[in-house]
Amino acid sequence: MDDMAIDTSLAERLQDLVIDSPDVASFLVELCELSAASLSESLALEVTCAITLQRRHRTSTAGWSSAASRACDEIQHNFGEGPCLHAMNTGTTVLVRDTRTDVRWPEYGSAISELGQLSVLGVPLALDEGAAAALNVFAPVPDAFDATSIDLAETFARHAEKSLRLAVRIGARQQLADDLRAAMESRTAIDLAAGIIMAQNRCSQEEALRILAKASSGRNKKLRHVAEELVKSVASYAPSTHFTP
Repeated sequence: MDDMAIDTSLAERLQDLVIDSPDVASFLVELCELSAASLSESLALEVTCAITLQRRHRTSTAGWSSAASRACDEIQHNFGEGPCLHAMNTGTTVLVRDTRTDVRWPEYGSAISELGQLSVLGVPLALDEGAAAALNVFAPVPDAFDATSIDLAETFARHAEKSLRLAVRIGARQQLADDLRAAMESRTAIDLAAGIIMAQNRCSQEEALRILAKASSGRNKKLRHVAEELVKSVASYAPSTHFTP
């Protein structure tokens, strides 16, 4: 299979991940699993992968193919520096040939070598403004990555970043949709509750909202929850007494 066919096949598999994954978190885990499987097959060596994601100035391990890769990535966050963070922050691929002897991040290298990970490859993933990521590949032997495997990882990353940008955008829009839906539900409950209070107390909407707000403060509950409780109580029991805070 030629390079173009490989690229097309990989792009299609990544697009399928975006479509089939229920949320961004699931997509990232499946992306790591696909990365690990593809690179392991190419290297004839079992490697594991994790993805570091930075959004809104917060950095975290967003996906992993195994418990070991998650641990290695989170150890790096604890140190606040390392090859994968460097790759993400500089936009350049970083290779650690031997974690036991690399002088750039000796403490981190020592920590993950004790977990059996002796080579690390960090490949940046270009995302939208305000976000950054890196694909982190861990191998159990030194000098696991040669020029060919690094090129393959970078090719994989180029395809993966397009799918990741799409997944992050979809996730952001879904969150916005969820927030809007919650706001609409909250507004509906408050309007219904205000209508009930207006009918029971023969007062204005402004007065009804003041009564609701006073009840919310007095009961130390969110206004929406107080409103929902009132609507539910009327719907269930149709009380004849007036609502009071």
